[in-house]
Amino acid sequence: MIPKGKLLIIGGHEDKGGKHGENLNIHFRMKKQTHFEILGTLIQRIPRAHHVIVIIASASSIPSEMEETYVNSYKKEGFTHVKIIKVENKADANNPESIQHIQSAHAVFFSGGDQFKLTSLFIGTKMLTAIKKKYYADMHFIVGGTSAGAMALPEIIITGGAIESNLFKGEIQLDKGFNLIQNIIVDTHFIKRGRIARLAHAVGLNQKCLGIGLEENTALIISNGDQVECIGSGMVILLDGRKIRDSNINLVDNDTPITFENIGLSILAEGSFYSLLKRRGIEKKPIIS
Repeated sequence: MIPKGKLLIIGGHEDKGGKHGENLNIHFRMKKQTHFEILGTLIQRIPRAHHVIVIIASASSIPSEMEETYVNSYKKEGFTHVKIIKVENKADANNPESIQHIQSAHAVFFSGGDQFKLTSLFIGTKMLTAIKKKYYADMHFIVGGTSAGAMALPEIIITGGAIESNLFKGEIQLDKGFNLIQNIIVDTHFIKRGRIARLAHAVGLNQKCLGIGLEENTALIISNGDQVECIGSGMVILLDGRKIRDSNINLVDNDTPITFENIGLSILAEGSFYSLLKRRGIEKKPIIS
């Protein structure tokens, strides 16, 4: 089933400095758009009088003094109604009132923090079911996330992993994600934190998957579960595991370095368009103009 909605995945680097988080944004070198502005540009194309966003602060609770910043920033970009939902347990994620907020929203945005905490809280809940249902049915619905919030969206997620000079079996932790999109694995803060080996390890274990390494200040907009537009000042590294050969990854013990050959590598930057299904670049008009 092809989803009608859009995903917005952001590589992180929300500057929380300044008084009460006044610099809370993602700096784009070319278009200089914050993630508030990106969502605002997308939402302005929806032919409705009022636009509603739900911010889910569960991976890392938004401090109370920063809530006003989030609300004001999103309102500035055209969201006339902003609701921050703090989910701390399964009961919160099954709260009928919160689910109603999801059903009436035009966008849902997951903050950063801990992706395992996010999935532990939401998988199997009515709130996640409501988000999925709306994402697949509503062409004007957007699900966004930054850092951990972006990593949690696919079917398979990285929840931890050592960064070593060699790859060793058992030193990466994978788990189930929200399953809003299949056959990709997302890692964030990618270049700055040296995570290429970690993502390669994850792809080596799931060779049908495309690894997406998002650098900070960089985002992908995914439409129809396939068409990708890259925006931001950084790069996106794509690791394609479909043609991996001569790998010992399923044979070695935990003390033997992992090897494999022929992993595909592509680099996207602002203005790049890519098909996840075809695994190649495509020509397409920008979603953000």
